Order: sequence, then C-alpha cells, then structure tokens
Amino acid sequence: MEVELILLLLAVALAAGWVDAVVGGGGLVQLPVLLLALPAAPPPAVLATDKLSSIAGTTVSAVGFARRVRVQARVAVPATVLAVALSGAGAVTAGRVPAEVFRPFVLVTLALVAVLVVARPTLGTRVQRRPARRRTLVPAVVLVGVVLPFYNGLVGPGTGAMILIALTTLLGLDFVMGSATAKVVNVGANLGALVVFAAQGQVFWLLGLGMAACNVLGARVGTRTALRRGAAFIRATLLCVVAALIVKLSLDQLRL
Repeated sequence: MEVELILLLLAVALAAGWVDAVVGGGGLVQLPVLLLALPAAPPPAVLATDKLSSIAGTTVSAVGFARRVRVQARVAVPATVLAVALSGAGAVTAGRVPAEVFRPFVLVTLALVAVLVVARPTLGTRVQRRPARRRTLVPAVVLVGVVLPFYNGLVGPGTGAMILIALTTLLGLDFVMGSATAKVVNVGANLGALVVFAAQGQVFWLLGLGMAACNVLGARVGTRTALRRGAAFIRATLLCVVAALIVKLSLDQLRL
C-alpha cells in the first residue's frame, strides 16, 4: 500500500475517533474510505479492520465519559452483554445477507429520528426526572442490545449515533449521559464483531492497529470537546451525522 494512502487512512481514523466520541457514527467517516482504499479486499476484512480501529477509540471515550458522567447501569450492563453476542452473530452473517435488505429500514428510521430531533428542540438537552419504567427500559435494552448490535456486526456505520438516539428518546436521558451510556454498549458491540472477524482471520492487523492509535487520539479530543461543550453541541453534531448518514444510504440505495 502506498505511503500517501496509509497517511490518508490514519488521518481519517483521527477524524472518525473525534466524531465517534462526540456523538457516535465514526464508521460513517472511516468505513467508506477503507472500502475505497482496499477495493480488492473482502468486505468482512474491511469491516474487521474498521472494528479494530473503532473499538480502541470507543473504549477510550467510554472511560473518559464514565469518569465525569453517571452511566445508566440498568440499561448499559444487560445491553452490553447482549451486544457482544448479537454483534458477533451479525459478523457471522456478514457476507451472507445483503446489506440492501436492511438499508431501507435504517434509512426510514434515521429520517424519522431527524424529524424527531428537529421537532423537539428540548430532546436530549436535559435529563427527565422521572425514572425509566419497565415499559421503556425493556424496549431500550432490546433495541440497543439486540437490534442495533446485530446491525453493527453486519454493516456498522451509524450504530453509535442510533444507540444514543434510542437512549435519549426511550429513557429521557440528556445527550451527555446518553453518550456515556451509548459508548459502553458500543464497546461491547464492536468487541463481539471483532472477535468473530479475528477468529475468521479477516483482520488487517498492522493497518488496523495504526488506525486504532489515531482513532484513540481523536477520541480523547472528542471526549473533552463533548464534555466541555455539553448537550447542545452534541445535539447539533448528531443532526449533522444523521443527515450525512441519510445522504450516504440514499445514494447507496439509488445505485442498486
């Protein structure tokens, strides 16, 4: 691989780490560039290398948030355990089920999310004082621990942002607390997929570890930015990430 291409991938990993730390969805930045840079590589190998880079930054970000913000353990613990298993199942399925099957569903979901965030300016700007009840807690665990991790192992981009959206909408968390909890679950989701891909011999370890180092640096800066700027900044970044993801998935759908 040419030196210029490697430097580009390292720079992209740095940017992806920042985006992922602030709001999730770093794969939206990183994965498309990896696919373009490695056109002859099997898609599972590209996904595996993306996961290796992402899990390093997400772990650093999760630790940084947890030191300053209370993680919602009632949803984070069961959802993370489930996420490891379901993301692994998604990774096993990768390459067998076309992504086109899921893309329209994800596209519609993201469009509804964008409308919801715009229509409710106070969403995620403060914590709702009423405690999460079973009727919202169980669906939250199922969505962020089962459905989204399976998508993460199978396809990937936007998972962190979608977990954040689910937690703020269903549990009434603000974006800062929601990000802290989402990071923990996303570590589990990335771990499950990475273990499966590694067992299959799909990971480009040298490239992935180099990108992981840059991803960690971006995550450290992004975590500090999010904690310093607060919920309003995370909300604005979330809208940008969701809009970009909608555009990308729409273009992919039109190419079918």
